[in-house]
Amino acid sequence: METETDKTATFFRFEDLRIYMKALDYIDWVYRNVNEFSESGKISLASHFYNSAQAIALHIAEGSARNKPQFIHYLKMAKSSVRECVVHSAMASRQHLFTTKELDDSRNQLMEMTKMLGALIGSLQRSAGIVDNDDD
Repeated sequence: METETDKTATFFRFEDLRIYMKALDYIDWVYRNVNEFSESGKISLASHFYNSAQAIALHIAEGSARNKPQFIHYLKMAKSSVRECVVHSAMASRQHLFTTKELDDSRNQLMEMTKMLGALIGSLQRSAGIVDNDDD
């Protein structure tokens, strides 16, 4: 017999997706590593970084409630947010706000999410019979 907690845990489909969990892990990582951006000009970079990281998970969640073609569109938007985070990471590194290790950590997580998103998009396209030559 399912308890109320069991029902809640699987009610939202996107919560079962590994990519969604990776996106949440990355948000946690960003919050841990960007909190140090305290100067006024750097606060703007931090704010945009937070928003882009959050957008990855938000696009996955929003798209999961849609039909397959729309879900694919939202997953592609999540990939765009991943690319934004690549730029934010590079900017943080160039401003000496990220160490080489932090930059590498960020890039590795972002590359993994890009691959996972691409695989999910490909799987959804195949199951829906959608032919898309788009790389994004």
